[in-house]
Amino acid sequence: MFDWLEHMAQWLVYHLLGMNPEDHLAKALDFFIYDSIKILLLLFTVVFLMGTINSYFPIDRVKNYLSRNKLYGVEYFMASLFGVVTPFCSCSSVPLFIGFVRGGIPLGVTFAFLVTSPLVNEVAIGLFVGLFGVKTTILYVLSGVLLGTIAGLILQRLKLEKFLTPWVKEVLANAQRDQERFEEEKQSFKQRLPIIWDEALKILKGVLPYVIIGIAIGGLMHGYIPEGFFEKYMAKDNLFAVPIATILAVPMYSNASGILPIVQVLVDKGIPLGTAIAFMMGVVGLSLPEAMLLKKVMTIKLIGIFFGVVMLCIIVSGYLFNLIL
Repeated sequence: MFDWLEHMAQWLVYHLLGMNPEDHLAKALDFFIYDSIKILLLLFTVVFLMGTINSYFPIDRVKNYLSRNKLYGVEYFMASLFGVVTPFCSCSSVPLFIGFVRGGIPLGVTFAFLVTSPLVNEVAIGLFVGLFGVKTTILYVLSGVLLGTIAGLILQRLKLEKFLTPWVKEVLANAQRDQERFEEEKQSFKQRLPIIWDEALKILKGVLPYVIIGIAIGGLMHGYIPEGFFEKYMAKDNLFAVPIATILAVPMYSNASGILPIVQVLVDKGIPLGTAIAFMMGVVGLSLPEAMLLKKVMTIKLIGIFFGVVMLCIIVSGYLFNLIL
């Protein structure tokens, strides 16, 4: 989807600036240019689309529909499935998360998407089949969807809306006010467009510093952390290898397709597949750059709860994988 952007970033770094492709700084800069532009484009597009949808469909109606008892659990599963078909890393999923929250979708349902989206996508599935076979791939996809569903259910039960930042609450209030204005004045789409556009720009401006800082951290990690740095902590005879692998994965940052070759190397070196997969899930599902981006929409306490619940689910998945495989 963003191949043109990746080529542009590489051209800027390796041709225009003449940097060596093997240089750590060059890799970090390439990553920073590509990911920051991609995320900002995604954020603006999603917020603009959600603003358009919100102008025609009342937020309260969306909330009520997704919160009906007869649909309990289904909406979390559907959000996880939607995460499967969106080929984004953890930071790229944040713009959609903001759009969902702005659209009035329950927080737990939104979390279900945020968990699954970076873990499972068509690129990761294709690579997984080639590296580990169909059986392991099916188990991985099912575990990713169930992980997102269960994490979303748990987080919704904790009633965490109060831990959203004042900025998010202001965005929600503005969306509600704009929607009421559209309904009262019976405005056409052409009349609504300037308001939707201005609100999208306002949101983009609000998160811009967090995007830049978060992706800068991710770029440095991508360029400077050696691939084999954590292998000694995942030995087969270590009973706590799965939680240690998950915790050590959080400082790293990559998408599923980028980390899968490393997972294969870990498995080839004798590290249990479940431990290696837990490490992969920690890398792609949780990261410090993602936490930096989420800081704009969540308080530190909510980020800690979110990371804690997801880490617990990943650890359980890792042990189950080791038992089954």
